Amino acid sequence: MLLGIHDFINSQPLLEPLRKRVLGLEIRTDSPARLADQLSGGELDMAMIPAIEYLKQADSFRLIPNISIASRNKVGTVLLVSRVPLDVIRSLALDDRSRTSVALLQVLYSKVFPAGLKLESQEPDPEKMLENHDATLIIGDQALGYSKEGTLVYDLSEEWFNRTGKTFVHAVIAVRKGVEVESGIIQTLLDAKQEGMQNLDAIAETEAKKTGHPVSLLQDYLKNKIRYDFGDEEMAGLVHFQSLCHEAGLFEKKFPLQFV
Repeated sequence: MLLGIHDFINSQPLLEPLRKRVLGLEIRTDSPARLADQLSGGELDMAMIPAIEYLKQADSFRLIPNISIASRNKVGTVLLVSRVPLDVIRSLALDDRSRTSVALLQVLYSKVFPAGLKLESQEPDPEKMLENHDATLIIGDQALGYSKEGTLVYDLSEEWFNRTGKTFVHAVIAVRKGVEVESGIIQTLLDAKQEGMQNLDAIAETEAKKTGHPVSLLQDYLKNKIRYDFGDEEMAGLVHFQSLCHEAGLFEKKFPLQFV
C-alpha cells in the first residue's frame, strides 16, 4: 500500500516511527498539495493531505480515524505577513504547498482585502516574496519563528480560534474510495503516532540539526502548538471550516465525513 506523508516538521512524529514499520506500507514524501494531486490521480492509496482537498472530494475519500495535524490557537507555521495594513494590500504572494492555508486566508480575510487584490503563487522564500508584493502567506518550516522588522504578522490559526473558538484541522490522512485498508495498517499508524508523541524531545533535537531552528522553539511547537488527534473537537472544527468554505464558494457540495 502506498502512503504519502508531507515532509514538514509537524509530520515527523508520525513519519519517523512509520519508517521503522515497513508492515505493508511504502512511504513517499512530498508537499501536502502534491500529495493531494497524487492521491486524486490514483498514484497513492492514502495520503496526508490538506483538509480543504479532503473536503472538496469527501465523496471520493475516507478518513483514517484518530490522526490529524491540527492546532488550537496560535500555531506559528501559517502566517500572513504584510508590509502595509490589510485593507490596502494590492498584491499578495502565496506559498500554496498547503491549499488549506490558502482557503483559510480567504475565509478569514476576503472581506478585509480590497477589491482587485492580485494573488500570485511563488516558491516559498519569504524575503523574495515580500520584495515584490505587499504581503505574503508563508507556511511550514519557513514560517516557524519568522519575524521581520516593519511587518505585520498574523497567525491564521490564532485568528481562526479567536473568531470561532474551535480547533483548526490543517491536514488529514485520506484513503481513496475502493481501497481496502486492513485493521493492521490502521493500528500501525496509531502505534506510530503514539511512539512519536513519546519522543518529541528527540525529534525536536533532530529537526534542529536539519533546520537550524532552536531546539526550544521546536519543542514548544511539537508539544504545545500541534495536535495529532482527530477527536470530537477536531471534527467539529473541520465541519465548521467545511461550512465556511462552502459559503465562500470554494466548493459546490458538502459531503459528510466518512471514515474507514
